[in-house]
Amino acid sequence: MQLTGEEIRVRGLAALRRELGRAGLARFLQHFKAGNGDYTQARRGHLATLTMRELRERAERSKRKRARRTTRKKAS
Repeated sequence: MQLTGEEIRVRGLAALRRELGRAGLARFLQHFKAGNGDYTQARRGHLATLTMRELRERAERSKRKRARRTTRKKAS
């Protein structure tokens, strides 16, 4: 079942209220800062400045990091 953003928000707040109580929910919301701006637009702008070579290099670095993490988890 795919939930809308609003449904996720409502269910999330209800879960927090259930777990923390009304006062705890209020305190949590005081500490929580929602982002601002348009992440998607900013990301597109950032990626537009990269060359294909830079994108490939970043992808390879990310792939190596994931492989190292996976190897460490298996060793644990």
